[in-house]
Amino acid sequence: MGKVKIKKKETRIDMTAMSDVTVLLLTFFMLTSTFLQKEPVTVNTPPSVSEEKVPDQNLVSVLVSPEGKVYMAVTGSKDSTYKSETVRADVLKNMASAYNEKHPNNPVKFTAKQVEEFSKVGTFGVPMNQLAKWLDMDIENRDKALEQGGIPINMNEDPNNPNEFQMWIRAAYNSLNPELQETMVRGKGIAIKADQTTPYSVVNVVMDNLQTIKMNKFTLMTALKTEEE
Repeated sequence: MGKVKIKKKETRIDMTAMSDVTVLLLTFFMLTSTFLQKEPVTVNTPPSVSEEKVPDQNLVSVLVSPEGKVYMAVTGSKDSTYKSETVRADVLKNMASAYNEKHPNNPVKFTAKQVEEFSKVGTFGVPMNQLAKWLDMDIENRDKALEQGGIPINMNEDPNNPNEFQMWIRAAYNSLNPELQETMVRGKGIAIKADQTTPYSVVNVVMDNLQTIKMNKFTLMTALKTEEE
């Protein structure tokens, strides 16, 4: 009697379910990830053994270049009510109001499109009377203008006559986002990022300006190192 041959079945693994899971995970990370904003200058922060992290939301970042130029970035909450775009637009409105009150003969005005563009900006830093023109530029020309720009700042000890840097800080503090105001009061809402080669006298100007307007608590951003280093 002949042997019965068993038909061999092809081994096949259905990858459909795995592909679906991969796409879902990819979509999740794309929607929840926070992308790093491009900065106008390269800053290598000094090393430190402190492990305290700077928050990634409800934060006013102050970037100081080795040449002493100052730039700022405003980040709101991840909550849709006080998201970064909404907060930045409100900060610009507050700044324009304060600037026009101080310079009634040379007021600044922003169109709805310019306000929308500012709400999308990661880092800014040009004099207020040049901001509208800067917002009308394309991305490449904006970056070039930032390299030559910087927010006007000086050693100012008169809180009743604030410079533009101090006015921007106040505009952020008075924004519609109460969470940002709270973090600024607690000292977690303002972070100064300066290059490790930047002279202390340059950074001291920024700190002096903050203290003059009663912003006495802030964070200095550093790069982590071990105690042995």
